[in-house]
Amino acid sequence: MKIVKVTDLGILVVAERNDGKLRRVSAEIAAKAESFGDVEVVEVTGTDRYHPVAHADAVAKWAKSNAGDLVLIGATLNGRDLAARVAAKLGWAYVADCTDVSLASLKEGAFEVKRPMYAGKVRATLRVHTPAVLSIRPGAWTLPKDARDVKISKDLAVDASGEKLKFARFEPTATSSKRVSLSEARVIVSGGRGLKGPENWKMLEELADALGAATGASRAVTDAGWRPNEEQVGQTGKTVTPDLYIALGISGAIQHLAGMTSSKVIVAVNKDPDADIFKIADYGVVGDLFEFLPAFTEAVKKTKAGA
Repeated sequence: MKIVKVTDLGILVVAERNDGKLRRVSAEIAAKAESFGDVEVVEVTGTDRYHPVAHADAVAKWAKSNAGDLVLIGATLNGRDLAARVAAKLGWAYVADCTDVSLASLKEGAFEVKRPMYAGKVRATLRVHTPAVLSIRPGAWTLPKDARDVKISKDLAVDASGEKLKFARFEPTATSSKRVSLSEARVIVSGGRGLKGPENWKMLEELADALGAATGASRAVTDAGWRPNEEQVGQTGKTVTPDLYIALGISGAIQHLAGMTSSKVIVAVNKDPDADIFKIADYGVVGDLFEFLPAFTEAVKKTKAGA
């Protein structure tokens, strides 16, 4: 993990690596923070895995010694755990899974924070007084094309020996898809029961390949065994915030909506004009999925070929 310090405003951004590479959400947060002031990057070293207590101690100590006002952490699996622990150690306010942070009221010692609540039914705007810890949903902040690489300026050593924890080692399981992961994808093509069976998934994958997109699925699809669990989008699956989310044959159960309503543009295709997915879609197509999908995929391919 990394710690990015925005010196002018006392904002600390904890960044995370995956397989040696900086996670996109960390780059997104760092790029946003760069607009607030100068950024200093410190790498957490001394451990080959995430240690909850040791990492939380290190981040809390850094925040205290550097007069931090706000700690920003990506809302990843480890990031959510770390953010809550850091807030508890510091005794600071904590808001999870934020989709935006405004510094407009900084002079008053407060930030405006936006986040989904009640399984995505409500998009709340909160006023949070500093000091505070916030976890930021991946994809909530667009990474500029000209964003500079996050550079490490010095190490922050961590000693995890004092935790006295025992780890049961499990061999890593490689993802079954060669496409970009759901959490990192800027375009996602997702399917539901409207596809009628796993044999029709190749139609969805053809569109995903044409768009350079990741593939997702509703819980009904993964429960039926049509697709692997790693592709499930929803409250009990993965929460995503892509630039474009295409929902094919998905009715719009609240569990699924909770995982994708923060997408910047939502396109829904369903034969039922009263499907709940249309209530949150930016663009909707009421029609036969098996007529629409091949035609749309061909149109995408032609457009890309002429670009």
